[in-house]
Amino acid sequence: MKKSVYLLGFMTFFTLGIGTMFEFYHWPFSGKVLAIGFLLFNFGFLPTLFYKLYKAEKILK
Repeated sequence: MKKSVYLLGFMTFFTLGIGTMFEFYHWPFSGKVLAIGFLLFNFGFLPTLFYKLYKAEKILK
């Protein structure tokens, strides 16, 4: 689970970084790359992170 959170986080922030670079240089498809990055962040990384934190809290109780 820990590796999946790290991998998903890396892919998400790498995609957001590439999208930001595309937007900065006014290259084509910057909006699509940023949209994919934000979708990964909102529907991939955050739920996985919160699930991991929820499971860790449940074990400690």
